[in-house]
Amino acid sequence: STEIQSVQFSQLTSMGIDETKGEGRRNLDLILDISVSVSVELGHTNMLIKDILALSQGSIVELDKVAGTPVELFVRGKLLAQGEVVVVDENFGVKITNICGSEELVKNLG
Repeated sequence: STEIQSVQFSQLTSMGIDETKGEGRRNLDLILDISVSVSVELGHTNMLIKDILALSQGSIVELDKVAGTPVELFVRGKLLAQGEVVVVDENFGVKITNICGSEELVKNLG
């Protein structure tokens, strides 16, 4: 039986963007519309070369994470958040359940 619980999310802030003035604001404005690569990591595994070469359509690669555990969302290789895999229409998505603190987030994206 699956247990469903509600999640309490903390209030998201603007990470100080609104408080930024002058030169800092102008520099920030330059990067706000830049597109960056976002990736989601489901898990890891190690495989022998012979096992990799034996992979075929229908093969299953077992990962180190238990089903239902949070996935990690990375921006430019830096951890941004954790979340749950969801389906949006016919695509996979990630529902954010935990996001890095503002200082850590800015540091990771810098």
